[in-house]
Amino acid sequence: MESDPDPARFRDLMLDGEPGFEEVLRCVFGIQDHEARLYLELLEAPDSTVAELAETVDRDRSNVNRGLTTLMEKNLAERRRRLLDSGGHVYQYRATPPLEARELMHETLDEWAAYVHERIDEFP
Repeated sequence: MESDPDPARFRDLMLDGEPGFEEVLRCVFGIQDHEARLYLELLEAPDSTVAELAETVDRDRSNVNRGLTTLMEKNLAERRRRLLDSGGHVYQYRATPPLEARELMHETLDEWAAYVHERIDEFP
């Protein structure tokens, strides 16, 4: 695992009686509320541009760009370049399908559990 997982993320999830998909997504991947919202928006509107997302989620484009970068780093979104008829290009974003996202969640939790088991085994 790249870095020590933050146990507070998982503690909060365990204390929530019935967390929904969005809460689990935020917890497991350590993303912010607006990043989870971007992911959900991309599910609803695949191939959105930064400008379209900024308008939809009511955030400025720089915040949307940072959020999308985080989602791509977590393998929760991908970017595609589309050439414009007028010349130039625009980037469009698409969410990782929910089935794949769930698999990523399982893998991340498994890595965290393995990390915790290693720490336990280090106790005297």
